[in-house]
Amino acid sequence: MNTPEYVRWNGLAVRRPDDVRKTAGGRIPLSWQMEKRVKHVDRLMNRTLPADFPDLVERGGADDVLAVLALSESIRRDLTARRGGDIREAILLGATWAEVAAAMDTTPDEARAVLRDWTDRQHSLIQTGATPDEAQPRGVEEDRHAAVLALIEMADGRRTETGRHD
Repeated sequence: MNTPEYVRWNGLAVRRPDDVRKTAGGRIPLSWQMEKRVKHVDRLMNRTLPADFPDLVERGGADDVLAVLALSESIRRDLTARRGGDIREAILLGATWAEVAAAMDTTPDEARAVLRDWTDRQHSLIQTGATPDEAQPRGVEEDRHAAVLALIEMADGRRTETGRHD
């Protein structure tokens, strides 16, 4: 990949989780974040090689550790932000609450609470309104919010019609 945003990202020194944003403020794809994190971890692992290692290797330092910490936190935040949407997707595609809970190593009620928090936050975004320069409003409208709340009320073992997605 050689887009201007990707080139900018590859040259960016990450020291804080908030450094991990596109020029326009959007999220950097998780795959890009992981790729950068792996490069820093590889350099840090090279520190364990013997001093007389025959190949030329780049050995990591404090900047690499700081980048790993910042990237790890950014990745954690991004995964957490997406969690509710992933739960919604699983239920819409036919998973039961019991299956979702097992995948999350939690209870169905705790999984429901994550989805409820996510949908309520999404709904509050639409209520605040889009800014004039936004092509699409952020968040979910009343009917989609109500549909997610209905999913939350489904019994633990009940499935939606698989493949149905709004």
